[in-house]
Amino acid sequence: MKYRIETEYAWYDTQEGSKVILVYFIQNVPFTFDELPEIARNLPEVVKAADENKRWSAEDMYRASMYLMMEECHPMMYELEIENPELLPVD
Repeated sequence: MKYRIETEYAWYDTQEGSKVILVYFIQNVPFTFDELPEIARNLPEVVKAADENKRWSAEDMYRASMYLMMEECHPMMYELEIENPELLPVD
């Protein structure tokens, strides 16, 4: 089975406040995110896209990542057949 990676902008809630991030998903389950440079996270189209998506917390991301590891489906931990590997985060 080939898996598909998707990305979307979303809000990430921390104790210090909220910020816009780029979330990576495999089969609609988040597995990691990238923080955006200030100039990118303040662009109106990025903020609008984030407003339309689910807000995430550290606990949400942790639970999703742990679920993928238990299922041996975390793309950064296991070798998987990925349909679009160019979307995987570099680090």
